[in-house]
Amino acid sequence: MSNVNVLVSGASIAGPALAHWLHRRGAQVTVVEQAPGLRPGGQAVDARGVAKEVIRRMGLDEAVRAVCTNSRGAYSVDADGNVLETFSASDDDGDGYVSEIEVLRGDLAQVLYDDTRAGVDYVFGDRIAELTQDADGVDVTFASGRRERFDLVIGADGLHSALRGMVFGPREEFVRHLGLVLAFYTVPNVFGVDGWLLDHQQGGRWAGLRPVPDPDRAIAMLSFPARDFDVDHRDVDAQKRLLREHMAGFGWETPRILEHLDSAPDFYLDQVAQVVMEHWSRGRVGLLGDAAFSASPMSGAGTGLALVGAYVLAGELAAADWDPAAGFAGYEARMRDYVEANQEIGRMHVGMLTADAPGAEPTGEPAGAPAAEPDMDAITALVERAVGGPELPDYAGVTDLRRP
Repeated sequence: MSNVNVLVSGASIAGPALAHWLHRRGAQVTVVEQAPGLRPGGQAVDARGVAKEVIRRMGLDEAVRAVCTNSRGAYSVDADGNVLETFSASDDDGDGYVSEIEVLRGDLAQVLYDDTRAGVDYVFGDRIAELTQDADGVDVTFASGRRERFDLVIGADGLHSALRGMVFGPREEFVRHLGLVLAFYTVPNVFGVDGWLLDHQQGGRWAGLRPVPDPDRAIAMLSFPARDFDVDHRDVDAQKRLLREHMAGFGWETPRILEHLDSAPDFYLDQVAQVVMEHWSRGRVGLLGDAAFSASPMSGAGTGLALVGAYVLAGELAAADWDPAAGFAGYEARMRDYVEANQEIGRMHVGMLTADAPGAEPTGEPAGAPAAEPDMDAITALVERAVGGPELPDYAGVTDLRRP
């Protein structure tokens, strides 16, 4: 199929990354984003293992490294600020607890947008309102009233994907709450954060401070266990009340961090959740990134899954001459094990963090019994699957507009 026309919903990381590869494969690409523009700031995101190779193949290694936070590592501290454990950004060849490629989400989105805007049609301040598909294409009606027909539509619109709800069913069928709530926001750096992430954990709760390139700012991170989470993700005032209630009395720097809550320019709070789906496509509509397979922020792999998924999805569709059934099938086959490994790590991390929380699920072991020794061989194998990811085809037989 020549001159294939693809609509991508979402302009954070997964959407522009997919636009990069679709354009290189010869497709005409439109990215629609409900927000009026790129959203700045946000949490720091990481690229490890196979995701670093995708960045290199995109030709963006230098641009991405130029906006890294340059974190030197992380200190786990007690309530008095004494260092309990140290993790260096150089651990595990830069793929450890703190990755050598650590970037603010908004900065990475800007790099991807700058790379693609000349060849991709970006439409901000609009969204998909309705769509219907047949054997030959997808008719889309936008909230602005504009109507257009596309060959393929891809949802890269996050955990709360509206497109997933339209085509695949209600969010309750796919979103799995892991019993943890996470919040983060920018604060003035009155804490002396200097190149090292600081984190304090106790009783299932967690508070942290992360460095950013601007030495006058830092990112505060707070989390607490909550089996039931029923606050609207758009109701910011209710979210702030919830955060204050659940973090009250938590030590270390938490009271000072909460003092800056109301003045934060980029407050975010949501459940720690995963998206589990049997299939990531239906007809000519597919899903990518958190919309399809969120592993949760506790996996540390959301960005990697988005970048690798974008490369594989565009490559498989092009290799199948844009036949959606074959292209989507190849995408799922190559990505499934990588996704499941990172989702398992996300669940393990939440379980470790909340194990000593009041009301935590009983382990079945007698009180005071020593913890069972972890199966290190199994954990090592899991990490290798999660970081190494799928083998990346070079797609040498398909169009690549940037290949020398």
